[in-house]
Amino acid sequence: MVKSPHPDVAPRAYGGVTADERRSRRRAALLDAALDLLAEDGAPAVTKRAVCARARLNDRYFYDQFADRDALLVALAEELTAQGIAAVVTATHAAAPDVRSQVHAAADAALGFLLADPRRHALLIDAHSTAALQTARLATQHAIADAMTAVGRELRPDPDDDPTYAAMNAYALVSGALELVAAWMRGEFDTTRAQLTDLIARQLLQAADQPRSGGFASRVGDPVPPAAVED
Repeated sequence: MVKSPHPDVAPRAYGGVTADERRSRRRAALLDAALDLLAEDGAPAVTKRAVCARARLNDRYFYDQFADRDALLVALAEELTAQGIAAVVTATHAAAPDVRSQVHAAADAALGFLLADPRRHALLIDAHSTAALQTARLATQHAIADAMTAVGRELRPDPDDDPTYAAMNAYALVSGALELVAAWMRGEFDTTRAQLTDLIARQLLQAADQPRSGGFASRVGDPVPPAAVED
């Protein structure tokens, strides 16, 4: 995009749409096209040429947004992760104030977000298919775990909270839940959405009932309990 020689003058709008709005719309169109192709034929189908053709955009608009195909896939995962987290956080805060209702609402909202658009299944199921998607999968798990930890601290403050333990616990729960949902979407488990939601909620509640201090006896500087010492 050519910059105006007068930085204090706002970019001209065409048809009431500013340059930034047009750029945002093009980015959304490219991401949507990539999700279409991923859902239809897997990661190999997501090429720069195919994405541009599906989005009906020139190559130069692709490179205005993304360095390459891998950057596009990572951006797609980041976009959907952010949307999913927002949906879950909103549902959690809208639930009844007891922890069981909040946790169940969070689990139901997470599944609801994935099921609302069948194309989102592909991003979860194909998460191991390329190096870029694998990187995005790990980043997604950390982002969701961080959000879950933050909401947990907000709803149930604990002065003895061990940040390392809380982060590890959240990551274990999130990564396991995502793998379980992916297996369910592949048809490996014959169960309903309601039953899967209840299972995930129970797992989250069990973790919530545990003290977040972690009880790390193996932390540097901590004495090893006698029971752990071999005779």
